Amino acid sequence: MWSRFTSHLYVRIWLAVVATVMVLTFLVGAAWQFSRDPPQLPIREVLVHNAAGEVIGKAQTKPDRQRGEDIEFDVVTTDGQTLNLLLPRPQRPPGNSWNRPPFGFGWMLGLVGLAVALGAYPVMRRLTLRLEALQRGVERWGAGDLSARINTEGRDEVAFLARRFNHAAERIETLMESHKSLLANASHELRSPLARIRMGLELMCVDKASPQRMEISRSITELDQLIDEILLASRLDTKQADAEPFETLDLTGLAAEECSRVNAELMAELGTGPDAEHSLTLQGSPRLLRRLIRNLLENARRYGHGDITLELAQTGAGQQQKAIVRVHDRGPGVPAEQRKRIFEPFYRLPGASEREGGVGLGLALVKSISERHGGTVRCEARPGGGASFIVELPVGETRP
Repeated sequence: MWSRFTSHLYVRIWLAVVATVMVLTFLVGAAWQFSRDPPQLPIREVLVHNAAGEVIGKAQTKPDRQRGEDIEFDVVTTDGQTLNLLLPRPQRPPGNSWNRPPFGFGWMLGLVGLAVALGAYPVMRRLTLRLEALQRGVERWGAGDLSARINTEGRDEVAFLARRFNHAAERIETLMESHKSLLANASHELRSPLARIRMGLELMCVDKASPQRMEISRSITELDQLIDEILLASRLDTKQADAEPFETLDLTGLAAEECSRVNAELMAELGTGPDAEHSLTLQGSPRLLRRLIRNLLENARRYGHGDITLELAQTGAGQQQKAIVRVHDRGPGVPAEQRKRIFEPFYRLPGASEREGGVGLGLALVKSISERHGGTVRCEARPGGGASFIVELPVGETRP
């Protein structure tokens, strides 16, 4: 708890100021004590004089004759008389005992430390609040919110740093938007020459079963699929809310249609008993969720060598209900250190060959679609060999 409290910058600065003042107060107090006049020696002998100045008696102190702070003497005069002399110490008035050493110095030290602590805390907190705002802005920007900006009030170094950060963030956001726009426009413009190539291939007097024509046709199909995925990824990155409207859909029926395309087995675990549901419904985009399931099944078919299973399940209750989509295959699996990177755009596992198809956008689209629906996706090892891709989607209404 203490280490967590002292991890803040303002706490460390504040404690440093307080400690410095405390040490300074101790040094000043010690110097003051050493610079005081040395204490007077105690009374050891008493002389009694008469009016003429002659010594008529003398006495010396005896430790056993002292009563507390009082000093008592037995004075013997020259004529043989013995007198008792008592020197009482003055009593301090009641109620002022806190002024007595060492309490006077201790109280002074405590009051000085308290005053410094109360005075320094607001100053340090005001300074570090701006640093914390800068930290939160950088964290938001690093998490992907390129529109994050920081308040630039003031003329000190923190304000200058905030202005430089805002300038750099604005430039990077502009470059990213230009990049996405260029990629989307270029992909869209590629549709026209691709269609002309396909039409020219159909008009060529070449045997449709020839290997050359089949290879060209396959390449055109892959290029067309790549363009379609790039355009969809661009729309998801720019968060076009009206591009894919949400509606109530039957996820079970949608999964059954996609499973029939690749001969995958569908298993639905939607509960038991008379109140059990026969289908799983949720709020989402039918086109996007169909693409999500299709990409997972195509990925399993490409690397799984058959034996593909899609499981549907529902967990939680009320607002915490979630739809679980699991796609299992019996392929070589995904190494543990690569299970997060495979969801990055255009990333392919080391050793993946061109003959297996795919350019590394399928799983990236799965992640984007899941996040657009407020869900998550992850990859796990399947018991017995293979990989399992698990998507969790909220069943309740989710705004795009």
